[in-house]
Amino acid sequence: MGPHIRHIQRVRYVRHCRTALVAALASVLLTPVPAVAATAASPRIPAGATTRRVPVDTAAWTDWYLRQGATGHHAFSADPTDTVTCQAPHAPDLATRLAQDIQAALSSRDGTVSVAVQDDSGLTCARAAERQYDSASVVKVLMMEGLLRRAEELGRRLTQWEETNVRPMIVSSDNDSAARLWADLGRTYLNDFLTRVRTTATALGPGRYWGLTRTTATDQLRLLDVLTNAQSFLRTRAYGLKLLSEVRADQRWGVPAGMPQGLTAHVKNGWLPRATHGWRVHSIGAFTGEGRGYRIVVLSHDNPTMAYGVRTIERIAQAVHRGLGQGRGLGVGRDLTPETAISEESDGSAPYESLPGWDEPEPDATP
Repeated sequence: MGPHIRHIQRVRYVRHCRTALVAALASVLLTPVPAVAATAASPRIPAGATTRRVPVDTAAWTDWYLRQGATGHHAFSADPTDTVTCQAPHAPDLATRLAQDIQAALSSRDGTVSVAVQDDSGLTCARAAERQYDSASVVKVLMMEGLLRRAEELGRRLTQWEETNVRPMIVSSDNDSAARLWADLGRTYLNDFLTRVRTTATALGPGRYWGLTRTTATDQLRLLDVLTNAQSFLRTRAYGLKLLSEVRADQRWGVPAGMPQGLTAHVKNGWLPRATHGWRVHSIGAFTGEGRGYRIVVLSHDNPTMAYGVRTIERIAQAVHRGLGQGRGLGVGRDLTPETAISEESDGSAPYESLPGWDEPEPDATP
């Protein structure tokens, strides 16, 4: 057995021990924490489902542990899709530098992370962009777009009932509103809409479990393009962008971090802990203004805490904004979100335990 194989085995063993210890801490330290980001979402989920709160104390412990020399999933991954690749026909040097900066932002981070970036000039970046994740609350963007498209097809504006549900679903991530729109739109219509968008790997969650919709960074980028592309089939896309620009301040962590001045962030996040793969922490956003625009998608799971996942996403976002915003007020945009402002409570979009017949068994799951 070569030294590289032994090292990979040691890394996996360390990750297993770390995850087990985090789980043990979570079961013992179930004390109330300040609910900041997550309290804006309704705690209600389908009957019989459960969520679990993980104490914020574990975030500091995890960062300390990694500083002791424990290396993460990315540093020695043999999966070629975990390499960041950027392409820009008109700016090859920028593409090379941006790929290096995103990779550097991930170099000391644990977890499983996928990235997709696209700007209006044709630059694209991807890292494991076809890997599937539980969508958590980012699926609400799909529901919003489907609602707008259905109204267009019927030749009318949104009804008062539709408006009173879509706004809180996006602006405050309200789950009751999402459940009503999920049922009203129906699986057939939403699947037809996904076909219209040309998504390739998004599967709607089973039954009432919209938060268990599986999706990829590439497909989320396609859904953002529906809102930002001037040639989009969605004529009322400006309304959708406006809602995303008004998301509550305590839910605007993630991809806006490091955003240059002069741009507007249209953002939606998801934050969901489950029995396997730890925390799902996602952030998707479109950035517009000053005659330019770009989109950033970061999906992740296997995070030991929500705060840890948020920090990983924001390091990536800083690298992207720095690369794409040269000469545009760098260093004066949105800063990193303080850990004290991040709740360790689920967004309530799906049950904590695995759902029989849907995500059991998971042979590659983190214990």
